Amino acid sequence: MQQESKISDITQPAKVSFWNDPDKRAIVYQVVTLGIVGLICHYLFSNTLANLERQSIATGFGFLKKEASFEIGESLIRYSAADSYTRALLVGILNTLLVSFIGVVLTVFLGIIIGVARLSENWLMAKLSALYIEVFQDIPLLLQLFLWYAIFYENLPSPRQAINPFAGLFLSNRGMVFAVPESHPAFRYVFIAIIIACILSFILKKWAKQRQDKTGEIFPVFSVYACMMLGFPLLAWWIGGAPTKMNIPKLSGFNFDGGVSLSPEFAALLLGLVLYTAAFVAEIVRAGIQSVSKGQTEAAMALGLKPVLILNLVILPQALRVIIPPLTSQMLNLIKNSTLAVAIGYPDFVYIANTTINQTGQAIEGVAMIMFVYLCFSLLTSAFMNWYNKKMALVER
Repeated sequence: MQQESKISDITQPAKVSFWNDPDKRAIVYQVVTLGIVGLICHYLFSNTLANLERQSIATGFGFLKKEASFEIGESLIRYSAADSYTRALLVGILNTLLVSFIGVVLTVFLGIIIGVARLSENWLMAKLSALYIEVFQDIPLLLQLFLWYAIFYENLPSPRQAINPFAGLFLSNRGMVFAVPESHPAFRYVFIAIIIACILSFILKKWAKQRQDKTGEIFPVFSVYACMMLGFPLLAWWIGGAPTKMNIPKLSGFNFDGGVSLSPEFAALLLGLVLYTAAFVAEIVRAGIQSVSKGQTEAAMALGLKPVLILNLVILPQALRVIIPPLTSQMLNLIKNSTLAVAIGYPDFVYIANTTINQTGQAIEGVAMIMFVYLCFSLLTSAFMNWYNKKMALVER
């Protein structure tokens, strides 16, 4: 019995005091750290409220219901100075979304082209791509915005002497104005036809992939895509009456009336963001393509695939797994760099929020809204890219 008790004493772990237990000690450290952070936050919050009360500065978001009393040069929705600050800030959000979405699409497209051209066997194309990357990466974005704004605003003539390269297009220091089709019910059917074509294209892509996995035969997906994306809208336009009347801009006073206009501020901001960020995306694409072993290319060439098919079917699908994570960072950088729009007067969310702060004096609430809005933009972009990254990841069998 004594021998069994000695064996049980040996096998049982020795009791460790609370402070000498690393797991329990780690919990204590975390609780203490959390308490210190909470006390610091409470001190800063209470001190801020006391200072605001001492200076008789109002707090809260009640000012959002008040009349904004300032005009906004560009708006995707109807807005006037008699509208509330809420609607003014909504205009800023939509303007930011517009330039960010178009900028991301154009940046990815241009970055892929330059990245592939950087690896071209054509000496001139490779060197020009490398020169583009070096120049636009090394010049600060803010200076590029100033440059493009000066070109668009100061070097173009007034609306009365506007450049008219062809009918329906005018270039002046007020921006670019071009003709668009007049509103007609047929264009609703065209929009519906585009949606249907996109859905059918998605279904066709999945079917073509399954067919290729079973038979090994490549279905001409791109040609069918093009036929559906062009044919369906044209058919809907023809069924709707084939309207051809255009809304042509006309000079009225000191500016143009009609058509659609793009301001110098929007053009300068979009061009600066796209050209600057595309230089970094091009390097990401180049690195991703070079990460694919040459044996993959040689194997594809041995199968008799054309260079375009090798790039689309062999190299890019593998390179995307390397490209997507840093590409996400560049997309986020473009969205956050759009805040520089305030330097050239484009009414994005930061510009309108700053105007609101200057009028109401509620800087804390204004800055908090700016932080919250851009946090939402970044989280939504990251969520989408993470979903796409998981979709492109290799699945182990």
